Amino acid sequence: MRLVIRIGGSVVASPFNPALMNSYVELLEDLKRQGHRVAAVVGGGSLSRELIRTAKAMGLSEPYQDEVAISISRVMAQLLVLRLGNLGSLTVPTTIEDAARLFEKGKIVIMGGLKPGMTTDTVAALLADCIDADLLIKATDQEGIFNRDPRKFPDARRLDRLGFSDLSKLFEADQHRAGVHQVLDPEAVRVLQKRRIRTVVVNGFKPENVSLAVKGEKVGTLID
Repeated sequence: MRLVIRIGGSVVASPFNPALMNSYVELLEDLKRQGHRVAAVVGGGSLSRELIRTAKAMGLSEPYQDEVAISISRVMAQLLVLRLGNLGSLTVPTTIEDAARLFEKGKIVIMGGLKPGMTTDTVAALLADCIDADLLIKATDQEGIFNRDPRKFPDARRLDRLGFSDLSKLFEADQHRAGVHQVLDPEAVRVLQKRRIRTVVVNGFKPENVSLAVKGEKVGTLID
């Protein structure tokens, strides 16, 4: 299978969790040994959001706020790709096209952000579309997608399965803003809907959930 794994910064970088980061490296290696083609996109987590707030307080524009967050996500990607060694691309691609070329050479590709106005969710969706991925898995800080925000509503219910047409009805934000933090960002939702990319959202604090999703077992929320 052609796989894109979206590793949430809320999982590995809020705060930084070196042991969990190493677990994800081992997961990527294991998926490759099983014969899968693998790419990953990682976010910057709470540090990115803290620096966005700092940049905003300094009077910097929203594109510049985004640039700060992108830098952090690329550092996260660099840590993972260096830990991978020769199985990985050794560098962090800064365009979808460069990532796709490395992917087709059989390397495990790891990306961060790309440009202002585009979150790492959108990067993962665009990469999945470009490489014709069979599956996009988002490893996040929640158990999946809920009918309402579980951080605000104790009675929120996890949804086992969703259609693409259901996605945009569930999220509060309908356009990008620096530091947007919801299970899937608005532009990524639009890409998934348009390209109909099969997606699973899982609890990323348990990397084994990603393996279960690849095997087609019931875990998190399936979007198809």
